[in-house]
Amino acid sequence: MPGGFGVMGDDGSMDYSVHEAWNEATNVYLVVILVSFGLFMYAKRNKRKIMRIFSVPPPAEASSEPNFYDTISKIRLRQQLEMYSMSRKYDHQQPQSQADSVQLSLE
Repeated sequence: MPGGFGVMGDDGSMDYSVHEAWNEATNVYLVVILVSFGLFMYAKRNKRKIMRIFSVPPPAEASSEPNFYDTISKIRLRQQLEMYSMSRKYDHQQPQSQADSVQLSLE
């Protein structure tokens, strides 16, 4: 096989170019596998550092402008607390006025 890529050359000697190409390819694959394994181990140990790089910070606009429903619920809660405090004051004042009215009716 003249000019071919056979194992045996024309003169009967072995052609090592195929073996050298195979060795170089396996060396490249071995390096790729070792580097991938090293990166995997690094990522496993430093997961928080890596996630901090890829995490998206919250937009600044959302924190500066309050949520509409949140403000409405806070206003409603404040109104309820005011009404409760007024009713408690009224409840404390009510027995005194009833006692006054009872005393007035007895006299």
